[in-house]
Amino acid sequence: MGARSGGRAIALQVFFALDADGSLDEGARDRIDVDAVLAKYWRSFEDTEAQEGPVDPEARGFADEIVREAVDKIVEIDEAVRKSSKNWRLERMPRVDRNVLRLGTLELLKHRETPRAVAIDEAVELAKRFGGEESTKFVNGVLERVADEAGRVEARRSAPPSGPHSPGASGARGAGRGR
Repeated sequence: MGARSGGRAIALQVFFALDADGSLDEGARDRIDVDAVLAKYWRSFEDTEAQEGPVDPEARGFADEIVREAVDKIVEIDEAVRKSSKNWRLERMPRVDRNVLRLGTLELLKHRETPRAVAIDEAVELAKRFGGEESTKFVNGVLERVADEAGRVEARRSAPPSGPHSPGASGARGAGRGR
């Protein structure tokens, strides 16, 4: 796993914890002490016997950067997710999916140097790793709409496969959860 991919996975874990304790709720957002949250997360890595290995410093730096930015831009991010998630209220989404979408949306809106396909693919990989059975389709569909709404019209894939059994032929694009 590359440093940026690792950083995204770490950021997801931090954001999941913030969401779980209510820190990302509307009334609590302005009280988040991001430095304290990150310090608490990184303290969990001090027990070297409990860890598989040291955290890549580049992954750590990237994670810190995107957590800080996502907390700062949470209102804009949540609005973009709400607008792009048909028939799903943000509050009703599974916690993992909601936070993968938040981080993917941040990259699509604020990190134009990251290609659209990379931002979406990285989020889909997080959904696959941490989410439920339907998470990958859901995350892909919502982020494709976020990208479209944000004017991110560059190619979805560098060389799209074709044919009836290609990954794009499953109808996953735009697939959401009909609740």
